[in-house]
Amino acid sequence: MRQIVLDTETTGIDPKEGHRLIEIGAIEMVNRRPTGRTYHQFINPEREIEAEAISIHGITNERVADEPRFAEVADAFWAFIEGAELVIHNAPFDVGFIDHELAMLDGAGGSRLGPVAAHCRILDTLQMARHLHPGQRNSLDALCKRYEIDNGHRVLHGALLDAEILAEVYLAMTGGQTALLLDSSIAAEGGGNSGIQRRPVSRSGELCVLAPSDEELAAHRLKLARIREAADECLWDGVEGIVH
Repeated sequence: MRQIVLDTETTGIDPKEGHRLIEIGAIEMVNRRPTGRTYHQFINPEREIEAEAISIHGITNERVADEPRFAEVADAFWAFIEGAELVIHNAPFDVGFIDHELAMLDGAGGSRLGPVAAHCRILDTLQMARHLHPGQRNSLDALCKRYEIDNGHRVLHGALLDAEILAEVYLAMTGGQTALLLDSSIAAEGGGNSGIQRRPVSRSGELCVLAPSDEELAAHRLKLARIREAADECLWDGVEGIVH
């Protein structure tokens, strides 16, 4: 399964008020393993960035003044995400901005792309976290603390850095390996107009799959039964291959 863990930064909070994308960061995973393939792009939004937004992500008007406009990078970005499952924290926000940019291309008569949901599955990790941890804080920072994921290098928001952290959080929430072995130096240092990148990922060999013992299967079924008693539904019931 091909998944793209994605994050964006914007000029403000609402595209209906004319706000635009200024940064996209995404990493590719296949069968829950990072491939080392990433997409990172700063974008000239053709408008001013709000001061409140700058205080969150630190991206100034001067930083993106010489970056390409979305229309210039749309095809490369679309080629990177098309057909994948997108893993996004608070997906309606990011997808809303991407669809807005694509619709503007359509309005100019130049786009064959979008909307996102027509070409990609979308998994919202915020909704997943709210289901797993009802009544608790489920921001990315809160989830890092809960799952003991180091995000000490995250002083400001950054699309590629946040995508890398979200990938670790997603794997932790879904019971997978969280050591992604990705180099976050580009995002941590502010990055550049790097487009699609390939970065080496250390691999120790093929994934070893061990069949559970009868005792482990029994313990698994008991755990699922307790989850069903405590909640309205059990997320694992909808996962293929899970023994019920």
